[in-house]
Amino acid sequence: MATPQNINKPLSVVTDAEEHLVDELPGSGEVDVPSEFVDLDAPELYLNRELTWLEFNFRVLHEAQDDKNPLLERLKFAAIVSSNLDEFFMKRIGGLKQQVGAGVMDYTVDGRLPAQQIDECYQKVRELEAQKDALIPELIDLLAEQDIRITSFESLDDDDQETIRNFYFDNIYPLVTPQGVDSAHPFPFISNLSLNLLVTLRHKDDEEELRARVKVPTGLGISRFLKVPDSNTFIPLESVMAKNLDVLFPKMEIVDCELFYVTRNANTAPDEDRADDLLDMIETEVRHRRFAQIVRVVIEEDMEPTRRGMLGAELGLDEDDIFETRTLLAPRDLFELCGLEIPALRDTPHHAIDHPRLTNWPNIFHAIRDHGSILLQHPFESFSTSVERFLREASRDPKVRAIKMTLYRTSGDTRVIEYLVDAAQNGKQVAVVVELKARFDEAANIRWSSRLEEAGIHVTYGVVDLKTHCKLILVVRNDYNALRRYVHIGTGNYHAGNARLYTDLGLLTCDPDTGHDISELFNYLTTGFTPKRVYRKILPAPKLLKRSLLEKIEREIEQHCEKSPGLIQIKSNALEDKDIVKALYQASQAGVQVDLIIRDSCRLKPGIPNLSENIRVFSVVGRFLEHSRIYYFQNGGDSEYYIGSADLMQRNLEQRVEVLAPVNEPELRAALRDIIDTLLSDKHGIWQMNADGSYTQLQGKSETGESSQMALSAHANDRLREATRLKRRKPQGVRRRNIRYR
Repeated sequence: MATPQNINKPLSVVTDAEEHLVDELPGSGEVDVPSEFVDLDAPELYLNRELTWLEFNFRVLHEAQDDKNPLLERLKFAAIVSSNLDEFFMKRIGGLKQQVGAGVMDYTVDGRLPAQQIDECYQKVRELEAQKDALIPELIDLLAEQDIRITSFESLDDDDQETIRNFYFDNIYPLVTPQGVDSAHPFPFISNLSLNLLVTLRHKDDEEELRARVKVPTGLGISRFLKVPDSNTFIPLESVMAKNLDVLFPKMEIVDCELFYVTRNANTAPDEDRADDLLDMIETEVRHRRFAQIVRVVIEEDMEPTRRGMLGAELGLDEDDIFETRTLLAPRDLFELCGLEIPALRDTPHHAIDHPRLTNWPNIFHAIRDHGSILLQHPFESFSTSVERFLREASRDPKVRAIKMTLYRTSGDTRVIEYLVDAAQNGKQVAVVVELKARFDEAANIRWSSRLEEAGIHVTYGVVDLKTHCKLILVVRNDYNALRRYVHIGTGNYHAGNARLYTDLGLLTCDPDTGHDISELFNYLTTGFTPKRVYRKILPAPKLLKRSLLEKIEREIEQHCEKSPGLIQIKSNALEDKDIVKALYQASQAGVQVDLIIRDSCRLKPGIPNLSENIRVFSVVGRFLEHSRIYYFQNGGDSEYYIGSADLMQRNLEQRVEVLAPVNEPELRAALRDIIDTLLSDKHGIWQMNADGSYTQLQGKSETGESSQMALSAHANDRLREATRLKRRKPQGVRRRNIRYR
């Protein structure tokens, strides 16, 4: 069994000089806790969830600022930050504003009221936006040097203007709807994430100014950027519209045309306990979200002050809710240009490989049964030839009797739904637990549910008041000697697109105890009944998971000694739960080494003397979004590894159905050890948290430019090559044997 390589040792990416500076990092001495007494409930020991999430976006923006990244990849990261901020206002600021409106005066664990959190978040957002606003024009200039131009309509020559104008009138203009704003026409409804023109105009020979709103009709096949034929010149649609208002408002004088962009609150869930039909409730919520409170408007920096005030008043916003930009509004739409097929400006293409344990087996169930459990590492190993293949073969295998699955998010390019429908049509029992409340995917999940039900599939919507967030597939197969349960447990959604962009793990197994546990869990999910259920291996939330994690941390404290020092290593997207943070503080005080790889939000303050001096917090930002969850406990030498869907957040541990599954096979544990050690040895994108919540990039990019993600990709390729080499070395007689599988 592989053992950790970094116990009580500095990271390899930290230079000797940096080691001596650790205590001098910004904020590292902010809280000096006396060794004889610690109040672990003190608010100053905890960071704010929202502020640490915004801090994560500074690290993402750094990728856009880094000139070592290919230019179109830098543009992609700038678009990601913009999209993230939209979602932040929709979810987090929207929720905080609801609390303020309801008069909520509850303090967070870090000692902040809702209004205070909004104020501090706004300050951080404005810092982030200022950096982004300075960067985007720089990126646009760099693109121009590569003959990729994002420019205004008026900068085109006459021929190109005519071409773009004709395209606009033929393909977009019929969709444009001007709306007047006056005493007879109240200010119109402004849809979420919409880009709009505020047009000021007047009749000729009349001094009275009139106003109209015109929505920029992007989406549904209409691009934000119109391409000049036979070039890589792109014109923002709003620029085309603004310079052709004479047709929209004939015989009128255009005084001014100004842009604004709106974000609405996404927290509109009604009371689930009062809903007679969960599906109807979710459909209602999705409709209501369109009309929810506006929480932010972004305007051009030079908007005329009177119109700025009018717009804020009409949208029901305070002055603080108005954000200005001197560059492109809604830069999330730059995603449209990131896919340009210019290899020199993009990352080297990444191609997922087949898992070596699956390549030479015509039947995936035989591979799992005869080879043992299989650990999948996405996106380095193919999702389509592993997880989708698992479902495809289950849908067609005459020995498969039943398929059960949870569905949180999926996509149009994932063939999951197709295989489930095929299975039902082939006479198999198929049951799917669909999470209708998956944020921003509710409408899609309603459509998938309807299609599945039309195919005769048993569709349920999980347990009231709990989101079903676990990623599970259970296949019951009539093997040669008995019914056998085959299981997939994943850390990521059954979403083909995400599987190419996120780092995730999956476990394929036919372990009897695990199969028993997943069967029990599905029985709970499809009934909601909660009699005492005995789980042999998995740790489900909300029943067992949090309690088990706290017990394992306590056990690490009890077993820690000089001869066998304790070690806890956790990779998660977020660490927000106060009880877990508290327990990790106690472990550090007992001398246990704690290494945390936390992608974004983290309440814990590392490196504080007498409190968290044995805790290190890291964040890895790279080409792929870090999404896998790994939990490791040294356990006095009898190490434990778990993977699953749960982050260390109160909502995940107490309000969702989650699953952590143990990984016991030595080869698979060695692979998890390799992932942890490789991430902690990153020489490309690893950041270390300071005690004040800020981050320091330890060494930046190596001369080779290899990140931990690329190293793990290389390790996957090495495993495949080694498996292929060993196969070729098999004696000819073995290859000729007529082996019959059942």
